[in-house]
Amino acid sequence: MTKLLSKNDVMKVLTMNDTIEILEKAFTDLSNGKAVMPQRIPITTPDHNGLALFMPAYLKGIGALGAKVVTVYKDNLPKYNLPTILGTIILLDEKTGAPIALMDGGYLTAMRTGGVAGLATKFLARKNAKVHTLFGTGGMARTHAWAVYCTRKIEKLILFSLDPKEKQNAFKKSLQEIISCEIVLAENADDAVSQADIVTLITSAKDPIIDGDWIKPGTHINGVGSHAPAMRELDSKTVVKSKVVCDLIDACKAEAGDFIIPAAAGEWGWEKVHSSLGDVITNKKAGRESDNEITLFKSVGLAIQDLSTAFHVYQKAVEMKVGMEFSF
Repeated sequence: MTKLLSKNDVMKVLTMNDTIEILEKAFTDLSNGKAVMPQRIPITTPDHNGLALFMPAYLKGIGALGAKVVTVYKDNLPKYNLPTILGTIILLDEKTGAPIALMDGGYLTAMRTGGVAGLATKFLARKNAKVHTLFGTGGMARTHAWAVYCTRKIEKLILFSLDPKEKQNAFKKSLQEIISCEIVLAENADDAVSQADIVTLITSAKDPIIDGDWIKPGTHINGVGSHAPAMRELDSKTVVKSKVVCDLIDACKAEAGDFIIPAAAGEWGWEKVHSSLGDVITNKKAGRESDNEITLFKSVGLAIQDLSTAFHVYQKAVEMKVGMEFSF
């Protein structure tokens, strides 16, 4: 039998603390050679302004095997009243190859994307970091605020967005359901960054939205929003002055415009990347080495995040008797 899990089912069984914990195990497996993860395959549908990404993985240590299909269709909301990003995950029994679960991947994607920023914050931000500045007020931004809050004693969250004030206020209100700290709306990006111990960017910007001169020593940065070679949220000065840690170096070489663009311009080089995140977690590479370092974590998203989290969701769903059972 196969478990069928809706978005609501996933929400019932998945917490942020559990997400961060399972991601730490997944990145440990990746660093230790216990994960098989081909480069994700993109297929564009230009006539419909869409992109489909096919993301397979196998984590031997966890026993998670399967794939996620995520789509980004920018006309969905105005034309069809559907979310821009949709995802579906299939899990297979590693012993037989039989399908054991089919689940919605939308909420899970938001959780694992925020969760890895929280995980990077755990290993790279200063222990006494208290002020978090978040760029973006979309659905993904909510889980990033949550994840960082789970890994540091955040006393103040500063939000900066170009969205209308009513949307910003609604986003602020939604955060008060999951985090307990002062939350303020910033009027300008410069002030928002200069106050921060941690800066997280999860926007759809195509060009840099922060200036490296704004960043004070000791800041940790999570760069998440730009995930294509022609997109960037960070200017070259920020990249040059930072200790750079990638979710996976090869994945960033293929997709991270924040690095691809300055590298092509001769302003920065790939040899300056410090590490992949898994090697920091397993102590093969140092994380933060002083309170004055500026650390930069760049995430483009990996299939191991989806499959490890999905396998945890499946196990919890079986334990809690959540979801439907069906047979193909």
